[in-house]
Amino acid sequence: MTRQCMSCGHRGMVRNEDYQERLSFDGESVTLTGLKGWFCPDCGEGELDQESSGRYAMAHDDLIHRARSKQRDDIRRIRRKLRLTQTEAAKITGGGRNAFSRYERGEASPMPAVMNLLRLLDNHPELLRELKPGHGQEHAPFAP
Repeated sequence: MTRQCMSCGHRGMVRNEDYQERLSFDGESVTLTGLKGWFCPDCGEGELDQESSGRYAMAHDDLIHRARSKQRDDIRRIRRKLRLTQTEAAKITGGGRNAFSRYERGEASPMPAVMNLLRLLDNHPELLRELKPGHGQEHAPFAP
């Protein structure tokens, strides 16, 4: 039986019983081995068997969970290192205290710009005085 690729239409997909794929998400990664399915030699598209597809989905979900857990822990660690309350951290990052609390509980993910700012302040905590009201500025940048 000849299988046709659903992506490019090529007739002649090839069976692979030991396919491996590296999954990555936000700095975390995992390599899955022993995946089974049909693969197109022309475009590289693949169709995993049901068991392999389930393993793939579980591994991807776990990867996302690990990355978000690390992000949550980093946010809390950086805020505490800087000796900021959640309200102060929220003002500096441009959001509300409730949103910042949700970031620390892992219920929401901040925008990449928020994480970039926190990582910058983690590496250069002296920059905090440029952002925090009453620390070397006449007016706070986020005051109304």
